[in-house]
Amino acid sequence: MKNYLASININAHDELNLELKKYALENNVPIIQDEGLAFLRQIIQIKKPLRILEIGSAIGYSAINMAKCSKAFIDTIEINEQMYNKALENIDKANLNDRIKVYHADALEINIEDLSNYDIIFIDAAKAQYKKFFLKFKELLNNDGIIITDNLLFHGLVLNENIESKNLRRLVEKIKDYNTWLVSQEDFQSTIYDIGDGMALSIKK
Repeated sequence: MKNYLASININAHDELNLELKKYALENNVPIIQDEGLAFLRQIIQIKKPLRILEIGSAIGYSAINMAKCSKAFIDTIEINEQMYNKALENIDKANLNDRIKVYHADALEINIEDLSNYDIIFIDAAKAQYKKFFLKFKELLNNDGIIITDNLLFHGLVLNENIESKNLRRLVEKIKDYNTWLVSQEDFQSTIYDIGDGMALSIKK
């Protein structure tokens, strides 16, 4: 039911969306789930941001959809060269080069003075680094700005107490620690929603 409603809300007949989702599935590229994307787009349409920063471009799927539902200018950062090049290709297909700028960089190493100030920051990159991303880029958030974090339920694994893989268990613990830390930040009002793969909405006080 959720997938059906989400697909209706994000326009299931968008040809480029279908193409990008097919590519992501065939090449094992993680992209935002339909339900999460519908939520993200709705927040953007309510907030009406002028500038958005995305941490983790992947193939440009989220950035393209954020641009399509708004008039915002979007900066997006991608560390992987192959994904960076694919994002550039897809953004060009969407005719959005004038509003989406992709940085090929490690988000934790990029000089924030090269960036702007933002109304919305969307974090969807290396999950073990979420806290570092939040702390670094919150300095660029405008008053009453919003930080949205994806994948906080991590396919339901944050509820699984019997993960055999040591590395996976360590990653899940970092996500759980981030969730607890996030809702305790006094300069933000944060709520984690059971939407998509788990999304947090953090509003700057």
